[in-house]
Amino acid sequence: MDRLWSPWRYRYATQGKPADAGACIFCDKAKQNDEAANLVLHRGVTCYALLNLYPYSTGHLLIVPYQHVDSLASASPEAAAEMMSLARVAETALRTVYNPGGINLGMNLGECAGAGVAGHIHLHVLPRWFGDANFLSVVGETRVLLEELPVTWRRLREAFAAISS
Repeated sequence: MDRLWSPWRYRYATQGKPADAGACIFCDKAKQNDEAANLVLHRGVTCYALLNLYPYSTGHLLIVPYQHVDSLASASPEAAAEMMSLARVAETALRTVYNPGGINLGMNLGECAGAGVAGHIHLHVLPRWFGDANFLSVVGETRVLLEELPVTWRRLREAFAAISS
C-alpha cells in the first residue's frame, strides 16, 4: 500500500485556538457592512454567502446561517431550507462564471470532521475541473488559483445578483 504524507496539514489540525475563543468569525462577518472587505456575495433572510478566505479552488464559497449553531439538526427549518436554496444559486453562478466540470458541496460537522469553525455550521461549495486535484497542494504546499479573491468576489457577486433577482 502506498502512503502519501502531508505533514503541513498537521500544523493546521493541531493549532491552538485564537486568544478570543468566544468570537465567531461567521457571526462577526454577518454584522459587518463592508461586503467587499468581508467577501460577502449575497445576504438572504436566514443565511448569507461569502467567498472562502482560504479557497481550495477559485470560486470556493461558503453558505452560512446567521443563526449560531454547531449542527445542521440544530438549525431552524428556514435556515436549512435557505442554505439549500442558496446552494442552488451558487451552483448556477459558478457554472455561469467558471464553467467547471463539477461542483462539490459539503459540511464538516465537528472538529474531528475537519471543521475549521466547529461552532458555526457552514456549507462549502467548490467548483471542480478535470485534473485540478494534483500533488501540488500536498507536496508543494501550494494551491493554484486562477484569479485574485477581489476579482472572484466581483464576478460571483454580479452572478448572484442576476440569478437572485
